[in-house]
Amino acid sequence: MSKLLTKIRAKEYDATIFQAPSFRERKGYKPVYRISVQAESHADCLEKVFGKFNVPDRIPIDFTGRFISTGDIVYIDEGLRGQHYYQLLPGGWKKINRILIR
Repeated sequence: MSKLLTKIRAKEYDATIFQAPSFRERKGYKPVYRISVQAESHADCLEKVFGKFNVPDRIPIDFTGRFISTGDIVYIDEGLRGQHYYQLLPGGWKKINRILIR
């Protein structure tokens, strides 16, 4: 008898990085880069975005922001399935309300 393995299918996420004008500021967040990410979940997407934008050799040439750091926000747009905002805090990524982006 063979077991059927369920495989989580990766899907394409539309992610946008928001950064404040200066490190540790809490106001003035602006989109600095938009990217499509193949991932299995939001957590996987956030991990891939963090890994790509924190290693100098992986950062795209047209990226004008700084390394992703505490306080930065990643917006994941799933179209009809919703819009999700995550902020990087000292303990990891935390889902936040859209209201915090101003």
